[in-house]
Parts: sequence; C-alpha cells; structure tokens
Amino acid sequence: MAGKSIKLETGTVYKKTANGVYIFRYQINGRRKAVSLKTKNQDEAVLEAKKLVPVVNGTTLEVISAHVKHARGLTSARKSLPLNLAWDKYSRHPDRAVPATVSEQDAYKGTFNDFVALIGNAVLEVMDVSQEHADEFAKHMRTLELGVDTHNRKIRRLRKIFDVLKEYREGPNPFATKSLFRKEREEQAHNIRRLSFSRDQEQALLKALDNNKYKVMNKPEIRVVYYLGMFTGQRFKDCIMLRWDKIDLNRKRIWVKQFKTGKEVTIPMAPELLEVLHAAQQWRQNDYVCPNVAARYNQENEAGKNTGNNLVNIDALRVIKWIGLEPSVKVPGRKKKVTVYGFHSLRHSFASHCAEAGVPKAVVMSILGTNSEIVDKYYTHVGEDAQEKAIQAISRKTNTTSVEERLSKVLAVIDSLKAKNKAILQIEKILREN
Repeated sequence: MAGKSIKLETGTVYKKTANGVYIFRYQINGRRKAVSLKTKNQDEAVLEAKKLVPVVNGTTLEVISAHVKHARGLTSARKSLPLNLAWDKYSRHPDRAVPATVSEQDAYKGTFNDFVALIGNAVLEVMDVSQEHADEFAKHMRTLELGVDTHNRKIRRLRKIFDVLKEYREGPNPFATKSLFRKEREEQAHNIRRLSFSRDQEQALLKALDNNKYKVMNKPEIRVVYYLGMFTGQRFKDCIMLRWDKIDLNRKRIWVKQFKTGKEVTIPMAPELLEVLHAAQQWRQNDYVCPNVAARYNQENEAGKNTGNNLVNIDALRVIKWIGLEPSVKVPGRKKKVTVYGFHSLRHSFASHCAEAGVPKAVVMSILGTNSEIVDKYYTHVGEDAQEKAIQAISRKTNTTSVEERLSKVLAVIDSLKAKNKAILQIEKILREN
C-alpha cells in the first residue's frame, strides 16, 4: 500500500509503495515530471520538495532542468567513495577525531566496520547512506544488551565519521537524528550506581592491605596507591603515575596534573599519607613513586594499545574483594556487569566525607578538579544526618523555642532547687550576667 500523498502549492509528494522513498511530482508546460527525494521520512521529503518549488516555478526550462538535476545528484560535485574505502579516507583526513588512546582509536574503526557489516554492502557509496541505514544500525544495537552510554557513544562516533566525509555526500548527516540516541531514563529502573566506601570499609581496606595472608602483585606499591586515592581523592591513573618530583615531603604537599582534564591541583598531605610516602622512599628507583605498578600499567601490545591498565585494575579490584564486597553486579538488559565498587569509589568517598564534614564545595572542587561531577552529586546529597534534620524541620519536630525562652526555663529550674552547690551557683551567675 502506497503512502499518503501530500499536495504542495506546486506539485505533490507521494510514495509508490509503503516501504519506498518519497517522490516529488510536478508539471512544466503541461508535461509531468518526477524526482526522487531519496528519503522514506515524510517530514524530510516535504522539506526537500519545498526547496524545489521555487525552481519548478522558474522562468526557463534550462534553469529548471539544471536545478532538478542537481537535486537528484546527477550533476553533483560530490566525489565517489564506497564504504570499503571510506575508513582509509577518514583516517587520513585532517578533521578526523584524534582520541587520546589507541583503544578509542580502534573503537572508532570497529564501530564503522560494524555498521558496514550490518549494511551488507561494502561498495555502497557514502552519498547513498541514508537515514534508514542509520535507523537500522541503531535498532540492531538495541538488541545487543548495551548500556545507554555505550550505545550513544557508538552513534556519536559514526556521526563524526560522516561529518568528516561530508564532501562525499549531500543532505543531512544520517547519524545526526536525535531518535538514534537512547535516553538515560531507559536505565532508571536498574537503580545501580557507583557507590562510595563508608569509613569502616575504608579502614577494612587498609587493614587488608597490611595483612600478610592476602596476596597481590606489587602489594606494597598497591598499598601506596590506595592511600593516595583515599587521602587525595585523585583518579586511579593519577595515583599510579605520580612522580617524586611532584611531592614535597617537607611542605607536606602533592601536585597532580590530572591526565583526564589536564588540570593541575595541589593537595596537602594527611598524616597517614605522609607516613606511607616516607616509607615508600626505601624502594625509590626512578621518577615514579610506585615504579613497578607504573611499569605494569604502561604495558602495550604490538599494536600500541594499552593492556596494562586493565591488569592493574584487576589487582585493585582484588583488594576490594578481600573485604567481602562484590565490585560489579549483573543488570537485566545489559551484557556487561555494572561496576558499583572500584578504585574510583575512593573519589566518591572523598567528596562524601568532605560534604558531611561541612567542607566548602569550592575547596573540594579545588582538590578533585573543577570539572568533577562527583562534587555536585555529594553536595546535593550531603549525608543522612543532614537529611534527617531536613525532614524533622519540615515535620516541625525540631526545637523551635527561642534562646531567651530556653534560658528562662533553665533559670526557673535553678530557682526551684532547695539546695544549690557551688557548681550550680556558678552556672546561675553566668546565666544571669546578661
């Protein structure tokens, strides 16, 4: 069954078949003409047809013919580029994405190859990749049990690739449509999030690291990494890659230029951390505070992809398991488990403890970095005690009696006493001074 026809001021937009593309039909000097609008989307078809209306109403057949041919891509200056050659062209383009890691660079290529494989036509021209192809890929990904962030990240990669290759196509980027992206609320029912460690859990971690019955590679250095995370709130890589020239044991300060943001922060040392760093000097070999862990973290495979970061992360997760916590949990609808406890939980704990202690938000941000979303999270929820007080205030269970009224009540109790010892007399004198 064909789609519904839409009449414009000049011409008609219609489909020949329900699953076909829209066509714009019009008349010139009594002769009927038709041009494919190359889209199955009705709104896009009408928009493209309206662009042609002024041309169709032009004064000469030559002008009309030229414009219509251009609209159909018959006289387009776009170059030919099949999908099987597109990645090579993209990877050498000056406007390509330049991820900081080899892993993310590989992810761009992998996502593009996945798209081409799904289309099943490696010689399809880049200019012929349509909105329907993009919709098909997004629909396919929804069957793979991916997280919302992972899904959207893949769409953004393809959007970037086709933006860079725009000289080989016409019309809008097929991966720019909002409907391709998933919404965060799709995972609201999971109620799974990164958790911070309680103070008792942090102490349990430190005790486990001091217990000889637990084994992990480079354990003394892993212990230092945990102390750094716990008492500075810095990220995993920043703690592992810390150098001695960024530490002043006399002034008791640490300088960290964060790998993720490039921001440099300066942090005073807690006494516990200072003691651990003094002890770490005994194995000082090179620039790194934790040389063996840093070397393991920096391991790469033959392609230059970092493989050591995952190994060290597994070591850190092993410590968390020692105290009976499960780092990740299975979530319905997602193939990969969701991390709830990890080294990054120490960063959450740092912000949480500061919020509950009443440390100004600006001070915490100066330590964690001004781009930290974690700060906003914990300064929106400043602890259970504060929440309890808020609920009590709303329910009017807090003491609303003024200071003067409470003072009068205390003096009345003192006046009613038959005998007053020396301490009571001193208290009464102080209360009556004003």
